[in-house]
Amino acid sequence: MQVFLAAPRGFCAGVVRAVDIVEIALERHGSPVYVKHEIVHNPHVVADLEAQGAITVETVEEIPVGAVVVFSAHGSPPSDYEAAAKRSLRIIDATCPLVTRVHNEAKKYEREGKKIILVGHRGHQEVKGTTGQGEMVLMDDQENPQPPPWDRDQEVAVLTQTTLSVDDTAAMVDRIKSAFTNVTVRNDICYATTNRQSAVKELAALVDVVLVVGSQTSSNCRRLREVAERAGVPAHLINGPEELDPTWFEGVTRVGISSGASTPESLVQAVCNALEPEDVHHLGLASEDIEFTLPGDMRDAVPPRRSSAWATGDTRA
Repeated sequence: MQVFLAAPRGFCAGVVRAVDIVEIALERHGSPVYVKHEIVHNPHVVADLEAQGAITVETVEEIPVGAVVVFSAHGSPPSDYEAAAKRSLRIIDATCPLVTRVHNEAKKYEREGKKIILVGHRGHQEVKGTTGQGEMVLMDDQENPQPPPWDRDQEVAVLTQTTLSVDDTAAMVDRIKSAFTNVTVRNDICYATTNRQSAVKELAALVDVVLVVGSQTSSNCRRLREVAERAGVPAHLINGPEELDPTWFEGVTRVGISSGASTPESLVQAVCNALEPEDVHHLGLASEDIEFTLPGDMRDAVPPRRSSAWATGDTRA
């Protein structure tokens, strides 16, 4: 069996930043540090941080008065900040800067009097955060929605969740443009999502089956599996080697592996090793050198941090 590893894969800059923020908060404030929603959508990363003293909660009301809270990388609605202030919580914001940009766009377009459509998946934490920024209509491509019944000449701004399918989003935007004559479209799908989907398309052309390593709760991981399936290749989303099914590989000689933006590289390597391949091919389809700065009061923290070990697979760090 030959294994082909897609590139890029694994941690994006927003995930690195978020994990670093939780670790620095634990160092500086001690345990416990509360995290509102999973800091990123990967159970291994969450469990590792919880072992260091982080406590994950789903509502601000679960957090003791006066405690330290980190808001997750997916972004939070203003109501969470208001609730935290009422409980005198020390708020540390780990929202991905690219998600923050979408929030700022929503506020800008609302001030300009435009009607706003958000293309995203109902119930996702990022969508909850964005829809809390102002009045907007959510169009979820999984629900086959129709554009809202506004006047055809209404000024419309279209925002998108950052982790969507590039192809599905383009189709949804075309549907909106066909309904209105004055549409402003922001391409908010992040670089990491776009790059990983492109890499999986290339990967699918070379292999018999694709494995996407990551969590079922991760939107960008699920999109990677869908991209491979649409290319005509069987694809499976797994958390790690323990979920491998030998029947997937009957008659298979070439296996492709990718991973989502919140998946540690160590899990990719564990899956690869479990397959016991004769050869491993590294596909250098794209490289990423993007970094996001930490919050101002954390920029003096000394690297390297745990996120670097997760991203490289060297978990000895």
